[in-house]
Amino acid sequence: MASSILNNIPYSILDLATVLEGHTASDTFKSSLEIAQQSEKLGYKRYWFAEHHNMAGVASSATSVLIGFIAGGTKTIRVGSGGIMLPNHAPLIVAEQFGTLASLYPGRIDLGLGRAPGTDQVTAMAIRGENFNAVHNFPRDIDRLHQLFSADNRNSNVRAIPGEGLEIPIWILGSSTDSARLAAEKGLPYAFASHFAPAYFEQAISIYRNNFKPSQFLNAPYVMACVNVVVADTDEEAEILASSVKRMFLGVITGRREQLKPPVENINAYCDQLEKEAVEQMLFYSFIGSVDTIKSNLEDFVSKYGVDEIMGTSHIYNHQAKLHSNKLFAEAFVQS
Repeated sequence: MASSILNNIPYSILDLATVLEGHTASDTFKSSLEIAQQSEKLGYKRYWFAEHHNMAGVASSATSVLIGFIAGGTKTIRVGSGGIMLPNHAPLIVAEQFGTLASLYPGRIDLGLGRAPGTDQVTAMAIRGENFNAVHNFPRDIDRLHQLFSADNRNSNVRAIPGEGLEIPIWILGSSTDSARLAAEKGLPYAFASHFAPAYFEQAISIYRNNFKPSQFLNAPYVMACVNVVVADTDEEAEILASSVKRMFLGVITGRREQLKPPVENINAYCDQLEKEAVEQMLFYSFIGSVDTIKSNLEDFVSKYGVDEIMGTSHIYNHQAKLHSNKLFAEAFVQS
């Protein structure tokens, strides 16, 4: 069998700890652990959570707690944040939290950082208070984190214990070109949110690569693209399963953010033409279909953009169908 371009591409998972309609956050966390354990066996490289707040269908608000839960239930897979919204937190607190995680699970913790609030403006105000404009401190706060993690910080008046002297990889996350310039300037790996912000993907990774400055952390640019994934035994079955994520994005567009709903056979019955087009635009980088279909599409994607790693996020209502999708997605990267 001919080798695939995907055989040398690491594959990972982004989990939003999606709460299903009729279920609880507790149910979600148990499901996440089962998926993480399965992913470890299937050769996935990372299992990341994203910080979000005030969303009925997303239970990943206490991101570092979930990272510890998953790392404690697995043995080898890297676990981390995709990401921690740094303006919501003091760098010292983040350093202490991730220093604790890295001390408990050495060599397995990633710290992905974003600058968005991860919520609406009213909730962002409740989180940040007088530090509402802390987003402008994002570049400086990243430098502060590197300082706190450095062994050279041992003589400072402010130290991260634990955290100091630990090698915790820091990633810059982004959905715009601003983050690309920052990641390039600081010589850090770059993860782009193409699963919901496809419009800037191509431009952002081009800016990142063209402006990258080698650093003590990274010698060459490293791009990870996050994409939507729904895989099933047939294209038709995958399309039905994908109606759940389409309804979720419809809720984002219309402001009706609810728990993840069961799949439906006719998604057009739930939206008008303009709403449908808006959803399809947001889901532009989605891989939906059988394993043969998504493998072909992924090969084209990697060939066109030259990404170094693929991170899939799957909003599938049925847990067994999600486990099956996770298995089939891994098969696309492993030569049989």
